[in-house]
Amino acid sequence: MFTVSHLHPMLVHFPIALVSVGFLLEISYFFCKKEVCLTRAGYYLLIIGTLAAAATWLSGMLFTSEMEGSAGQIRETHELFATVTLVLLLIAASIRIYLSLKKKEDNKTLKNMAFVLYALATVSVFITGFFGGTLVYNYMMPL
Repeated sequence: MFTVSHLHPMLVHFPIALVSVGFLLEISYFFCKKEVCLTRAGYYLLIIGTLAAAATWLSGMLFTSEMEGSAGQIRETHELFATVTLVLLLIAASIRIYLSLKKKEDNKTLKNMAFVLYALATVSVFITGFFGGTLVYNYMMPL
């Protein structure tokens, strides 16, 4: 039977996959500048990954149970990195959307800032996933 507590575990893999593949495409663009489709695909995956991260963060905040002890401490760390990931993604996506809408994609400063934030968000989503996996596998806690 499906309950809302299943929503977070169902959604959690989308931001990990979308953000990491999108960032890999952005890195690939740096090595092959003439393939603009790489950065465009990275842009779209950033937007979709940000939306997926927001939905996942919200489902974690609303539908997961409280934990105590060392599992509770790990959950707090998991929540902290999830929030950091979401904020970084929102800022990076906002910058990229601004550049796209204003046709200023040649602005190196803002584009590089968005790239660095995307990189930090990618690392942060991996850390978030590590702590989430620790909760599930080491403490047998469903998220």
